[in-house]
This record gives sequence, C-alpha cells and structure tokens, in this order.
Amino acid sequence: MTDPGSEAASGSAPAVRRWAPPQPFGPHDLRRNLRVLQRGPYDPAYRAVGGAVWRATRTPLGPATLCVAPDAGAGEVVAEAWGPGAEWVLDRLPALLGADDDPSAFVPRHRLVAEAHRRHPGLRLVRTGLVLESLIPSILEQKVTTDEAYRAWRLLLRRYGEPAPGPPGRLPERMHVMPGPRTWALIPSWEWHRAGVDDKRSSTILRAVARARRMEEAARMDPAAAVTRLTAIPGIGPWTAAETLQRTNGAADAVTVGDLHLPGIVVYALTGARDGDDARMLELLAPYAGQRHRATRLILATGRTPPRRAPRFPRGDIARL
Repeated sequence: MTDPGSEAASGSAPAVRRWAPPQPFGPHDLRRNLRVLQRGPYDPAYRAVGGAVWRATRTPLGPATLCVAPDAGAGEVVAEAWGPGAEWVLDRLPALLGADDDPSAFVPRHRLVAEAHRRHPGLRLVRTGLVLESLIPSILEQKVTTDEAYRAWRLLLRRYGEPAPGPPGRLPERMHVMPGPRTWALIPSWEWHRAGVDDKRSSTILRAVARARRMEEAARMDPAAAVTRLTAIPGIGPWTAAETLQRTNGAADAVTVGDLHLPGIVVYALTGARDGDDARMLELLAPYAGQRHRATRLILATGRTPPRRAPRFPRGDIARL
C-alpha cells in the first residue's frame, strides 16, 4: 500500500483533511479571512481560484502547498496539501482558519462598528504560526507604496523561491514557496536593488533571517513577549511587529501604529474628521482594548474612507537611481 504522506510529499497525491467548525464557531468567511495573507494580486505564494484558496508556504518540515475550499453542503472545509510540509499545514488547519480566535470577546462601541460586526459575522483572525513568511513582506512594505512592496515580494519569490509542490495541471501557474533563511542571506546586493529594495530594508531582512529560529519562536509567545522578540532586531519597529503578529499569532489587539493611511481611515469612519493621527486613533480605539485589531478590521470592512485630497504618493524606483 502506498503511504499517502509520501505521495503528498512527491506531489502525486494530496494529503486530505476535512474540518467541521464547532457549532459555537458560527459562520466563516474563508476567502475574506485568508486574504490578509495575500501580498498583492500577483502574489506567487497565494491564489484564489473559484471558491478555493491556494497557499504555498515553508513549514519547519519543508515546503507545502495548501488548497482550502468550503463544502457548503456538508458544512465543512476541505483541505488538500502537497509537499514535505503537507501534514504540518493540515495539523494546523483549524488555527489557520481562526479556530483559536474568540470573537465573542468583542463588544461594539460605535454604531458603524456594530453594523460592520452584524454584516460580517464570519470574520475570524487567522493564525499561521509562521513568522518569517509574514515578517519579510512586512519589512518590504516599510516606507514604500504597497505596489512597490508587492513587486519586490513577487520578483524575489520567483527568482529565489522554489516551485510550489503540487499536481501539474491543477496547481495554479507560477506559484512559489518563499526562500529559506539561508537563501535569503545569499541574495546579492544588486538583486535587492533590482527588486527595488533599499539597503535599509534588505539589511533588516538579513538580520531577521540570521536569527530565524528566534524569530519563529515569537509565534508561540504571548503578544507582549512576541513584540519584544521581534523589535529586538534593528529595523523592526511596532508597525512591522503588529503587521506580522496579526497574521502569525491572530493577535486581536495588535493595532497597527505608524501607518500612513489607517489612522485617517479610523478617525474619519468614527468621527467624520479628516485630520486623524495615531494619537486620535488610539483614543477612539481605547474602548476596544484587547480587541483593537479586530475593531480596525471591521472598520476597514465598511469601506468608509476619507476623500482623497492629494495625489497618490508617487512610486519610486531605486533601480533607476
């Protein structure tokens, strides 16, 4: 008899898990919840095809491709996985889909938030348990436009990542697993430059991957200790730590401070004022202590944003300098 695990690792057949969310879990918005893991519309590590979400990831056991789709008739989620890390990702499927999240702890304090909470009962905070795969793209997003960061992530994964394991003809084209720490460390300076990544961000990534094991331990820490662990690396501040822990730890209170747009959106959505800053945002979010990230997710889900009063921030291209 063929070992299903070995078939999944070779890419010839998937390892499969069906998961039925427990009754108190309530409704689940699979695509919306997992979308926070996507880094732009052409992310080589993420695809949404039909009702299914595909992820290429690097686990402690090696690369894996995960395909997750709802089976509405059975009230279950069906997950298939390929590669050496297939069993690892399937073991952690419930956490990835928000089973460790507790939305019952959230109490809306504003009418807009209450309405968003009612309209999006399936919102759950995901938990990947993998730090570098969220930390590195978050570093790439520091002080640049999202388009620039997405381009850098895409180019680096396609050049230095490895093809995602899975069945030819079914696996979405050009999916790649991100490089391992050693490969990141060996990327030459001119390739960072070609991808539009300046020395400050590339140096921060290199410092992080040099301490990869210490970084990954943050996924099993309480929020305060995890922030301390990540920000011990020069170049990683509260913004980057929050953006990472929201995805790796499902951190409900990891509000993003220092963002170019979020304070303005939160303040405008809750007050109508157009001069929002971090201090005012944190003041408005104070009633949601312990759940501030969830509150901002719900506010963003309303689509209520301040009118643009200035041209879009111009895109830079350090490769041309």
